[in-house]
Amino acid sequence: MELILKYFPDLTEKQLEQFKRLEELYKEWNAKINVISRKDIDALYERHVLHSLGIAKVMGFKPRTQVLDVGTGGGFPGIPLAILFPETDFFLIDVIAKKIRVVNEVAQALELTNVRAEQLRAQKVKEDFDFIVSRAVTNMPDFVNWVKKKIKKENRHKLRNGILYLKGGDLKEELKLFPKVEQFNLSDFFAEAFFDTKKVVYLPLKYKPKK
Repeated sequence: MELILKYFPDLTEKQLEQFKRLEELYKEWNAKINVISRKDIDALYERHVLHSLGIAKVMGFKPRTQVLDVGTGGGFPGIPLAILFPETDFFLIDVIAKKIRVVNEVAQALELTNVRAEQLRAQKVKEDFDFIVSRAVTNMPDFVNWVKKKIKKENRHKLRNGILYLKGGDLKEELKLFPKVEQFNLSDFFAEAFFDTKKVVYLPLKYKPKK
């Protein structure tokens, strides 16, 4: 928790309590349903919670913003972002039912009324969103194909509607098809060595009416 407060010192009492409870909730559920690797569960706040909140260093979601989290796993980045932005609506999806069960149980325990979760492929989502977030579920070209027709027309943020993607390493080859892409190094925001190669990849997407 000290790690979260180090970089997000202005949390409300409710947010503090919600972030505090993440550890017990995920350890409890991980013992039943393995959604986080054994080595990572002990570094939950650094490798999952703070990593997810890296998106918040790039984008502050306005009230009533709608965000889709694709391949959320046990709820990352969606759950930490939903705590930080209680007036933003988050839809968390994953193809694995047991992971969505954990997401729903954690969201319910934390009373996160701005979170809904469903076992669903991105290609099957019928709604439109302001932003689509994810943590490295696939390469960027495939990901764009999954979500390119799910972006809202109206832009309300300093960055145009699009993808905010958490990924690490050298992405030059993977991103060469996308001249408008921007990369934000998480090492510019977080001092821990874990973030040395981690990035938020931002890609604006044009609105495309569904046929």
